[in-house]
Amino acid sequence: MADSVTSLFRSTAAHSPSMAALTRESDGAGPVDFCIPCNPYFPTPAMFEDMAGRLRDIITYYPSSADTITAELCSLLQLPPQCVAMGNGSTELITWIDHLLVRESLAVPVPTFGRWTDQPMETGKRVDMFPLQEAGGFALDPAQYAEFIRARGTRVAVICNPNNPDGGFLHKHAVVQFMDAMADLDLVVIDESFLEFADAENEPSVVQEAMLRPNVIVLRSLGKNFGLHGIRFGYLVANPALAGKVRSMLPKWNLNSFAEHVVFMLKEHGAEYAQSLHQVRRDRMDMSGQLSSLPGLTVYPSQGNFLFVRLPVGAEGTVVRDRMLTEHRILVRECGNKIGSSSRFLRLVVRPQVDVRRLVSGLEQVLYGTSRRGAAVPEQATGTGYSSGTAAVDRLVSRTNGAGTRGLAAQAAGAGAPGLAAAPSTGTGMPLPAAASAPAVGAGGGMPVPAAASVVTGAGAGMPGVPQPVAQPVPQPVPQFVPQPAPQEVPQPVPQPLSQPVPPQVPEPLPQPAQPLAPVAQAAQAAQAPMPAAAAYPAQTPPAGLTPPGVPARGGLTAAQVRGTDGLSAAPATGWPGPQSWPNAAGMGQVG
Repeated sequence: MADSVTSLFRSTAAHSPSMAALTRESDGAGPVDFCIPCNPYFPTPAMFEDMAGRLRDIITYYPSSADTITAELCSLLQLPPQCVAMGNGSTELITWIDHLLVRESLAVPVPTFGRWTDQPMETGKRVDMFPLQEAGGFALDPAQYAEFIRARGTRVAVICNPNNPDGGFLHKHAVVQFMDAMADLDLVVIDESFLEFADAENEPSVVQEAMLRPNVIVLRSLGKNFGLHGIRFGYLVANPALAGKVRSMLPKWNLNSFAEHVVFMLKEHGAEYAQSLHQVRRDRMDMSGQLSSLPGLTVYPSQGNFLFVRLPVGAEGTVVRDRMLTEHRILVRECGNKIGSSSRFLRLVVRPQVDVRRLVSGLEQVLYGTSRRGAAVPEQATGTGYSSGTAAVDRLVSRTNGAGTRGLAAQAAGAGAPGLAAAPSTGTGMPLPAAASAPAVGAGGGMPVPAAASVVTGAGAGMPGVPQPVAQPVPQPVPQFVPQPAPQEVPQPVPQPLSQPVPPQVPEPLPQPAQPLAPVAQAAQAAQAPMPAAAAYPAQTPPAGLTPPGVPARGGLTAAQVRGTDGLSAAPATGWPGPQSWPNAAGMGQVG
């Protein structure tokens, strides 16, 4: 595997080769997987034995219709079937949301799950990317995000809660306020794919609120929660009109027989499922503490079943990734191909303690030179610190925020491009293009609404043959986003340990030692630029209609344009119900 590991990562269209590909390459069992975020404690061994005993029937016969499987899931979650659409994985649902409900622009904080940026670009939509700042721990400020959406004139907004890859979390009251402030948008999507791993509050899901609003969809995953990525199934919750629109486009047999079998097993295994989530939360705290003890390694707070970590200064993610796989048979997720991230960051899935000890031991050897090959060092002569072909797309979007490619050849030659900000250094976040402040027009207090811009931004700005939009006033009034204090929660009893003691809190990362280990490169971390004010972003002219197929939305970029431009390389607080019932309608619950 050592000779071909790099080619395996370069040849895949995904961020990492599949476990099947790695197993074939190694002629045996695959590596310990810290890359793919799924539940390691569910299904139980008894459930796997049951599936194995029925394998012949499962794979021989057609599954029931999606309506039948959806009705069974809804009976467990206590949700009305008309408000639910099940898909062959959440990615299928994201694809249909984009095709059916995203007209011409979508906003999303970055870094985040890649399909929320890539899917709309592939269909010619403009993607407005709101940079989460490393200096702020990648925390999302919903008020600033709302101002950004208003300034850009975006029509669809996405929030992943918790966010992937950093595990950032917003409390329920903040998400509901954001949804209400964005009530005039075409669509608001709250991606709750990892929410069942959160323990910051008892019932953080907003599915009940989504069903009452005309423009909100909540997306949820089943494969991640149930530890079954190979069975592609997920679901969305929305008001009947929205859910029905998506459901009507899905194939009648888009769900496979394995998905059906698992869904019909769940009513007998609610207690085991709840226990698995509880154990993942305990493991997350323990794993965070162990990783934080490594000198120079920064571990960010997470409410997902993964941890986002920044490597010590001088360590390059692809080197660490490749050596962890070839020398220690451990697969990690290097994040250089995530827009808004760089290869100094890894996403590490929460696993049992025995695997975490192996991970920490491997990182110590690779990072600090206690193995025969010495310490990990930066790749030489790349000039970027980024690791993959899509990093070039990251750099382009960093400079233009999806607004255009003019002058890119000059940038590649080192001359810079007129009107574009300088390329960011690794780990400094993703600055957006500077622009003159637009006069604010508001209806009373709260968030000001910028007037329509009188200048053209984007790929079409100043280019011959590209029609220039005419500034129009923004219709009044629009909802104002005024954050309200969170409601007081009754403190919950702290669960008693099941086996190992649990640290009271996630330790703070250790400071860099005065005499660092010799192999770790000495370098100063790049200063973090503050978040630009909302008025610094040009306001956009409201769309006159739908964007024609294949035409970039309002000066945006299609995926082909981006990748083809010169210079770019390739349950309730008292516990979960018994076996005859399932969690509340939010699909959530806590174990006391």
